[in-house]
Order: sequence, then C-alpha cells, then structure tokens
Amino acid sequence: MNDREVPNDRSKVTIIGAGPIGMACAIELKKRGISSLLFDKGAPLENMRNWPLGMRFYSSADKLSLGGIPFISDDLRPTREEALRYYLAVANHFGLDIHPNTRVLSLNSKGEIKSIETNKGRYHATEVILATGYYDHPRMLSVPGETLPHVSHYLHDPFRYAHSRVLIVGGSHSAVDAALMLYRAGAEVHILHRGDRFSEKLKYWVRPDLENRIKEGHISVHFQSKIAAIKEREVLVSRQGESELMKLECDFVLLLTGYEPDIRLMEMAGIEVDPLTRIPALNPETLESNVEGIYVAGSLTAGRNLSKVFIENGREHAKRIARAIAGT
Repeated sequence: MNDREVPNDRSKVTIIGAGPIGMACAIELKKRGISSLLFDKGAPLENMRNWPLGMRFYSSADKLSLGGIPFISDDLRPTREEALRYYLAVANHFGLDIHPNTRVLSLNSKGEIKSIETNKGRYHATEVILATGYYDHPRMLSVPGETLPHVSHYLHDPFRYAHSRVLIVGGSHSAVDAALMLYRAGAEVHILHRGDRFSEKLKYWVRPDLENRIKEGHISVHFQSKIAAIKEREVLVSRQGESELMKLECDFVLLLTGYEPDIRLMEMAGIEVDPLTRIPALNPETLESNVEGIYVAGSLTAGRNLSKVFIENGREHAKRIARAIAGT
C-alpha cells in the first residue's frame, strides 16, 4: 500500500466516522485553522442512512445543528431525510475532506505519528479522533435461526412488510417506533418483550399512541417472553413461569434489542476499555484517551449506556477536543 504522508506539525487530524459528531469535530478544528480527514467505511452519515424511512428525531432541529448553520425543518422534530440533507449541506459548506467507503484495517498509536491503514492506503496523522457510533453493531441474541433471511436487526422500509405478519423483539424506543410504523404500513404486528412493561424512557408522545393501538387490538404484546428459536414460518417462545414453549406464526422477525459500541479500534489503539461497561479511559476535560493523541467522541464515550449521548450533547465533544488539539 502507498503511504500518504502527513507533516508532523500537529496540523493534520484523522477522524474515523463521518457522522454528525465526526463532522462536528472537523468543523471545530477547521474554525481553529486545523485541517482533518474524515473516514467512513460506508457513505457519509452511513448509520443515519440506515435508519427507518420517515423516522423522526427525539430532539428539535435547533439542538441538532452544527457549525452555527441553522437547521430548518418542516416540523419541530425533523425526519431522517431532512437530517441527511442538512448534514451533507453543512459538510459541503465547510468543505470537509470526507473519504467514503474507507475502512480502517489497523491503527498503530505508537509514537507521535499515528499510522492508519485502510483498504485504500496508509495514512499518518498527529491526532486521531474516534467517532464511529454504534448503530451498525446490533446486540445479538444467539438463538437458533437468528441468521435466517427473514430475520433482521434493522427496519429500513416499513412498507416492505405490508400485509405480512411481523414479530418485533424488544421493548424500548426502536422496537416501539418500528411497531407503530409497521402498523401504519399495513402489517400485522406482534411485540415480544422479556420485561413486564415497556421502557420508562419512551417518548411521551409515543406511549399513548402505542397503548391505544394495543387496546384496539391492532398491536399484540407478549411480556415476560423470550425467543427460544426462530424457524421459517414461526418462532418458539419461552414465557416466564411456563414450561411449554409457545408457537407464534410470522412472516418476518425484527430483533430490535439494541446495539453495542464497537470497541475494536479502541482496543487496537491501546485504549483502556472497561470490560463490563465498555467505557473508555478518557480525560473528562479533553476526551483524550490514555493513549496520547487519540480522542474519543460521541456515543463511544458512554459505552453500553448509549442513551446518555445524543447528537445534541455529543456535538459538544467536538469543541472540547478541538480546544485540546489547538492548545487553547
């Protein structure tokens, strides 16, 4: 592979992850006269691009804006499509140097110059920022049949499931949002949840909608239940307090049980990560890790407590990191 050399003058930063937080880091650095490269293993905003069509944010548009550029939305809470257009326009406005479809294969943090080997060549930088998010790493259930073709950990197009029987596994935001989207797309919806109630953190405007759909019989719910096995046309369900497995017929299964932070690059770089919480060792003021010159931003800082960091507070990480790198 050819090396793309970067001068050792603390003026070149590599940001791994070209989502909103990675872009925010690049913008804050640029405001301080520091150039950067952004790598993403897919398209820019790849994680957001894989969200359900028409999905709305929890946050209002003003709390999602970057770089002082207003985010104008048709509604208080913008859609996925509006956000994609907005963030790409912001990237173009600031002239961010984004390298899509660039997968990081290794990260060598020894010495002042960091070496980043990708599928497109080897790069060098004085500082590296990890802002890879979590959405492309679903939490696996490890049950028989989980890899069958009609099983997915994502919902992209709800209308794909019209007039079909869909079983959703999960009881938090993504599962509930998916259930309501699928109901309105004309699917027969069943929810399977291991708890005895839905998450207390459900959006206040979503809970009554869900409860009304359940009362009307449009969405059926099985609490204190777990999948034992998935078959081609049915699932076997283990219910608390019952020895016999229940059979549920379904055409599709959506395992929306949450996501895990990807710690591989952090471990590769030598960052200390708590084995239980998956929280990296960071300076709370600068977000620099225990490895000098490598910073962590966004949801990766929260480990498994993913609900702790959103775009609205994650974008503040960019300012702290940029100040540290600029020495201000």
